[in-house]
Amino acid sequence: MLCDGPMHPYEMQQRIRDHAYDSAVKITHGSLYHTVERLTGAGLIEPLETSREGRRPERTVYAVTVAGRDAACDRLAELLAKPAQEFPLLGAGLAFLNLLSEREVEQQLRFRALALEAELAGHQTVNDSLLKRGLERYKLIDHEWTIARVRAELDFVRGLADDLEAGRLTWEEGAGPTCCAPPGDHGGRHDDDNARYTEKGTS
Repeated sequence: MLCDGPMHPYEMQQRIRDHAYDSAVKITHGSLYHTVERLTGAGLIEPLETSREGRRPERTVYAVTVAGRDAACDRLAELLAKPAQEFPLLGAGLAFLNLLSEREVEQQLRFRALALEAELAGHQTVNDSLLKRGLERYKLIDHEWTIARVRAELDFVRGLADDLEAGRLTWEEGAGPTCCAPPGDHGGRHDDDNARYTEKGTS
């Protein structure tokens, strides 16, 4: 943010709210001030002036240094060019979905789809509101990416639930109960492959 011009932490907080940066980066009031201190200590930003208005606490205006601007540009290039290995929790759930019955998995996926629909609508509303307030599209590309990511997950989850409902996706039969199934329920599978599922008619 300081690459756009000097400002004090309160202005940074306002910028975060106005641009909804906190939807892309997890940030709190305390972590912002800690980051400012850390960047100052590293010589990446520097204080320009300190002022006080009335009874308000002193506010120090910070500016990015040459080294800080170079570091920001290098880090940005890295973030854009290099895919990072991430581990979404949904992937962990899908890897072991046969621990639940097919009916239970479908039901939970339907619940997730409802939550994703609400999340998608919220992100779209925020994005449209910021555009109407005059923010340029290049300032909102992270919102476009979030919308696209949530929409893709929603499509995937809906498709998976539909496949379960139609019987196009099932656990292998005759392998015994799942570890989460009640006694006498043999609708699942438990083997050394840990929750690898197949589609009917393809195995």
